[in-house]
Amino acid sequence: MTETIPADAPKATPFETGELQTSDFFKTNFSGPVYLKMLTDNPSAPIANVTFAPGTLNSWHVHKGGQMLLVTHGRGWYCEWEGVARELKPGDVVDIPAGVKHWHGAAKDSWFAHVSIEIDPEKGPAEWLEPVAEEEYAKLP
Repeated sequence: MTETIPADAPKATPFETGELQTSDFFKTNFSGPVYLKMLTDNPSAPIANVTFAPGTLNSWHVHKGGQMLLVTHGRGWYCEWEGVARELKPGDVVDIPAGVKHWHGAAKDSWFAHVSIEIDPEKGPAEWLEPVAEEEYAKLP
């Protein structure tokens, strides 16, 4: 059964929002509702549209081959380990080098969507780590 997308979800993005992710993997590694639409079926070039509900972010994680994010909607955040969170808006590009521990997600008051491009996926799956400290996220505007 496909979950109904909330009325306030983004409609002006260039890609489909996809389905609400309800697996244990998403419940463990995301702080709230996230929608996913794979844009390719090619395992050597995984590209997905990821839509975060307001206040939703993912846990710290590392991509062994790297990752690129192309922001398409809303306002969100990107932060590298021991770094300062960077605000993200449509048109922003984040080039995440291989092995860099980071997180990304929506601002508290905004839906947020990005296209996620896995770089060198043959180097292995992402390594998912601890959740972002609520106190750290709460400091962001």
